[in-house]
Amino acid sequence: MIAEDRHNEEFYISNAWLTQLENKNSIPSIFKLYSLSVIYRTRFSDLLAIFGIDLNASARYQLALPLQKTHLAADEPLDTEKAITFPVRFDKGFSLDKTGLIARMVEIWGEVPVALVQKLDLRHCQYGYIGMDDYTMYPLLRPGSFVQIENQHARMDAAEWRTEFDRPIHFIELRDGYVCSWCEVRGSQITLIPHPLSGVAIRQYAYPDEAEIIGQVTGVAMRLVPPPGEFLDALPKLPRRL
Repeated sequence: MIAEDRHNEEFYISNAWLTQLENKNSIPSIFKLYSLSVIYRTRFSDLLAIFGIDLNASARYQLALPLQKTHLAADEPLDTEKAITFPVRFDKGFSLDKTGLIARMVEIWGEVPVALVQKLDLRHCQYGYIGMDDYTMYPLLRPGSFVQIENQHARMDAAEWRTEFDRPIHFIELRDGYVCSWCEVRGSQITLIPHPLSGVAIRQYAYPDEAEIIGQVTGVAMRLVPPPGEFLDALPKLPRRL
């Protein structure tokens, strides 16, 4: 039926061919494999897995071999049968105005069958939210941005940088909240250094008693164009220069 509908004999499966497949270590063509998935009501990807082809691993290999040029991301079909842990209810005390860790904003975690968010490395990274009142790294990082934090960079190791885009940004826990900032640690004191255009003052804390480094910011999801007047109205005023 499939061979006739597709006008391709490659889809045809005979009893003799099926017996040969069962008795010998042979690999069927993609056409016959498709026909088998229809006949046995089995997903094509499951049959591929029998022969060592794991379609779910393709995204991981793509991330390991990034293209050097800008390109459109492939629109992969989602596997609705798979579920991942994802926030389904936020804490009632969660405020969009304050910077914080995503994990501590969530009241209930549930399983959501959305394959796209599987790219979030929830096992090795944490994710933070920059509050709408936090202009520490503005305009490099806008309020309302989500950031990825790698915990293995919680130590302040000496790093070479030449521009503000290369300078490490850290996510820091304070006694009364969190902040995303450049920082310097000297002995038992940590200095939080804001972006020079932010209008936010430099702050100093006892380290690690009053401020603890959660990790280094390694990724960001940020709106590039703010709603009209939203940031300009709330942006701290820069001190006048003589």
